Amino acid sequence: MSRIGKKAVAIPNGVTANIDGNVLSVKGPKGTLTLGLSELIDYKVEGDEIQVKPANDTKQAQAFWGMQRTLVSNLVEGVTEGFSKVLEINGVGYRAAVKGKILNLQLGYSHDVDIDIPEGLTVKTPDQTTIEVNGMDKQEVGQFAAEVRRWRKPEPYKGKGIKYRGEYIFRKEGKKK
Repeated sequence: MSRIGKKAVAIPNGVTANIDGNVLSVKGPKGTLTLGLSELIDYKVEGDEIQVKPANDTKQAQAFWGMQRTLVSNLVEGVTEGFSKVLEINGVGYRAAVKGKILNLQLGYSHDVDIDIPEGLTVKTPDQTTIEVNGMDKQEVGQFAAEVRRWRKPEPYKGKGIKYRGEYIFRKEGKKK
């Protein structure tokens, strides 16, 4: 039994949710998001909440229950508040800058790394060592942040690289004589 799945997803004021066939669309102040619905789960929009329940008692339906409820919750949160990830850059000469729709990174390579910013995301660099990724879709925000981090993951000796804010880097001791 899913404990998170039992909770209904509350719909705040200014947000509307519609189920058309196999698609749930949620519209709010930041825009519209859609989710393809699973046939193993029953979805009901009742008043100011969305109910998510398994359609049958199969093991797969029980397994999908909590995940589908969380995906619906992410849609509602995305159109009201949005999601953000903050990346920090550590290292001598490592820096980031946004130039139009391109994120420019200098990470110690012989060339600059230019990453195109996808539609629907906003990327800010308040200073040269901080990158803020904001957007409505939690998956897109996380995927873009992971792609940026992939260019220079933090190393365990000096901690140089790109890390998420609040991420703990396990540090190793260097060589001894």
